[in-house]
This record gives sequence, structure tokens and C-alpha cells, in this order.
Amino acid sequence: MTSWLKNLMKKRIMWPVGALVVLILVNVLYRPSFLKITVLDGRFYGSLMDILRNSAPLMLVSLGMCLVIATRGIDLSVGSQMAISGAVALTIISHSPTPNSLATVLGAIGVGVLITLLFGIWNGFLVALLGIQPIIATLVLWLAGRGIALLITGGFITTINSAPYKTIAQGNVLGFPVEFLIGLAAIIVVVLLVRRTALGVLTEAIGINPAASRLAGVRSRGIIWSLYGLSGLLAGVAGILYSSNIMAADSNAAGNGIELDAILAVVLGGTSLAGGKFTLGGTVVGVFIIQTLASTVTFLGVPSANVSVFKAAVVIVVVVSQAPMVRNWFGRQFRSSKTASPTATPVAMERTAA
Repeated sequence: MTSWLKNLMKKRIMWPVGALVVLILVNVLYRPSFLKITVLDGRFYGSLMDILRNSAPLMLVSLGMCLVIATRGIDLSVGSQMAISGAVALTIISHSPTPNSLATVLGAIGVGVLITLLFGIWNGFLVALLGIQPIIATLVLWLAGRGIALLITGGFITTINSAPYKTIAQGNVLGFPVEFLIGLAAIIVVVLLVRRTALGVLTEAIGINPAASRLAGVRSRGIIWSLYGLSGLLAGVAGILYSSNIMAADSNAAGNGIELDAILAVVLGGTSLAGGKFTLGGTVVGVFIIQTLASTVTFLGVPSANVSVFKAAVVIVVVVSQAPMVRNWFGRQFRSSKTASPTATPVAMERTAA
């Protein structure tokens, strides 16, 4: 085996990528039109485009979750923050005399995202300054967030009829869904933020050894605070996407369970829950695995009662394949296959004859 292939096998991202490829192949085998993309009225259509579009809210939430987990934290409140963001935006638009005004829609979106940014900063305050365990600090907003959203909407599902707001979920630019482009923009911004500045290195330092990073002069509290704020901001944008898709603010359904899918996407991508080293690329792949798996479950006709079992089985296979013991075993198998090369056969035969 070449050194290039050996180095590739050592990379953690190779295993989730392999799992994604397998899921795509399964879809292609059972549904040959899976990879087919058609163009209608200047817009791309197809199963792949549906996956790209539907993965946008989870992508946003998972990016923020990845950075929070890298600091040995966790954010359980992202689903509730999605509900709050959508509730605020749609309430403002529904009470506006000009719901189809671009200024009204942009203002409503800005207020909704700003509020979730403040809630994210609140989580960071509890974790970084007061020293409360992240799972407890964010559990508070996880419990109270949907109640806040229900108070904003008056306990009802708020619906609107606004063309500019509808464009967020159903519009397209150069044939690509706006939702997908928003998710792509978020990936680019976050990658540039953490990989082209010192933020990524400092985040990993805090996750690996918080005490040592403080002694080295790293302002760990400020960084943790800002990352929780970023997580809240991304969750707020995800809430806007979700509410635009259904053109309603459903405080009970918005973001329901998305925090678990986000944590799963981060883990599937190769980021450890123990903090430290993280991989944004792996998180992106993890999101696509979850979304592709949801599509696979649909077309295979898995009964709704067995969907969770089916998804759990796939997740277990992917997670186990990333275990150090399994990766080391595969490495030994490849090394042994290289040792048993044809050039070594005559030597073995001579020893046997002797």
C-alpha cells in the first residue's frame, strides 16, 4: 500500500466520507435516478438538491455545536432558540402593515437573530463566568425557550403571507436553492473565522487543557463566551430558514430534537466530545450523512415504528468504524497484506527447501 493511501487511512474524516459514499451507492442501486439533476424554469431539481436544501438548518446548528463541543461544552438550547427566532420574526411581520416589504422582512429577521445571539451570550455567561456546567446552563434555556416562543406568539401557530420571506426557503439563485447558499455561506465564514485566524488554535487549546491555556495567557472565558454567542446566532438563522419553509411559527415543532442531530453530526464527523481537536469538514460530512440517511429511510419504505432502529444501526456502524481499535485493526491488515508481497515468496520457498 502506498504511503499516500496509508496517510489517508489515518485521517478520521475518511470514515464518515466512506459512510456517506456507501449511503449514496445504496440509494443509486435502489433508485438509479438518485443522482439525476434536472433543470426546470432555471432551477435545479433532484434528490441531491433536496438533500442540500434540507440540510441547511442542521448545517448551521451543527457548525456552532462543533465549536462549542471543541471547548468541552455543549449547547442543548439550539432547538429552542430556533423556535424563538422564528416566533419573533413572524410576529413582527404578521403585525406589520407591510408584510411584503423587504425592509420589514429584513428588520424582522435581524431582530429574531439578534435575540438568539443575546441568548447565546447568556449561555456563555453562565458557562464562562459563573462556571456552571454547560449541560446544566443550556438545559435552562432548552426548557424555557419554547415557553418564551409560545409567549411571543400568544400560544398559537403564527402564519404569514410574505413573498420576500417565502423566497428564503423557496427561492433560488443561479438555479441553486437560497437555503443551500445560506448554508454554504455559513460554512465559508466559519471556516475562515477559525482557520484563518487564531480562534481555531485557541479553541483547541482551551478544549485540550483549559488550565494550561489560562496560564499561557489565553482569554479562555472571552473565547467560550463568544462561541456560545456564535452558536446562538447560527441557531437563530436556522430558525428563520425553518419558519420560512413552512411560512409559520410553530413553537412546539421548530427545531424539535435538532440538538441531538447536531451532536450526532459532530461526533460522526470525528470531533471528540472530550473537546480539543475538532473538524469542521467532518461536521459537514456528518450533516450530509444524517440527511442522506433520512432520504434513504423514506425511499426504502421503512415503517415509521422502525425508523429509529434503522438510523441507530447505521450510526453504530459509522461510530464503531471510527474507534481507534477498529482503525488500528484495519491498519494491521493493510500492513500485513503489503508484507506478503510476491517478492517475498521465493525467499520463503528457499527456507522451506533448506
